[in-house]
Amino acid sequence: MTIQAPETINYSSRRRVLTLSFPGDEPVELSAELLRVLSPSAEVQGHGPGQEVLQTGKKDVGITDIQPIGHYAVQLGFDDGHSSGLYTWAYLAQLAENKDRLWAHYLTKLAKAGESRDPDTDIVKIIG
Repeated sequence: MTIQAPETINYSSRRRVLTLSFPGDEPVELSAELLRVLSPSAEVQGHGPGQEVLQTGKKDVGITDIQPIGHYAVQLGFDDGHSSGLYTWAYLAQLAENKDRLWAHYLTKLAKAGESRDPDTDIVKIIG
């Protein structure tokens, strides 16, 4: 099944939310943080299974640039300097369809790693 390009892509810098409207579907909102921590880039996903790099401290990240890539994707630039992920229409549709499950999984991974979404938080474990 081929995923069609979104009819609209809008970004609210105040809310840090990207809104996508795929043909025939209701608009869906994806937070800049979700898009950043699940970037399809090798820097985040690694080069194979098990090589993913957990992204931490991205709670306040914003999108600074949206560049079309042919007729199949956009490249998002973030205010933390990350800009290497190509978000295909299929990947964006997958994120939109599964955003709640993916977000919960990300939060679980953060908690298990003793990490935080907040860039100004250092988590210290006291043993004893």
